[in-house]
Amino acid sequence: MNRIFRSGSGVPRPRTISDKTVSGALLPGTFVLIGATQLTQATSASGGRLALLGDRDFYSSQGVGTNTDPLMTPYASGETGIAYLPKPDDEFAAALAAGTYTYGQELTVGAAGRLTAAASGGIVVAHYDQAGKTVSAGELADVVIANSYTKA
Repeated sequence: MNRIFRSGSGVPRPRTISDKTVSGALLPGTFVLIGATQLTQATSASGGRLALLGDRDFYSSQGVGTNTDPLMTPYASGETGIAYLPKPDDEFAAALAAGTYTYGQELTVGAAGRLTAAASGGIVVAHYDQAGKTVSAGELADVVIANSYTKA
């Protein structure tokens, strides 16, 4: 069962990239840039084609919340990664930077491929899609992908 792609049944699944290796120990739910042969950690919303790393459910039969939680198990450098090509209105569980977020807040890609609050002039790639909350670094939260735009 997929835990990163969150849109309900009846919604077409996003296209996936599954023929590239990861460039380092990258966690599911973080944004990556799609290169010719590798997926590299994104650190901003610009600079290339963005994708969101999928979960590693095949790493654990015990599931979420265990010591071998596939959502907290990073890919190893050189492994083949599974990444989603998000499109507007897709819902995902994505890693966020530490901070306090509110429902509908505009988000951009920041350090370690995590979403963070978009500043004026920044590229908005998603909106926070759950009740307001203070999250710790790397915590997964529900987001809805935006039709990217520059925040006024």
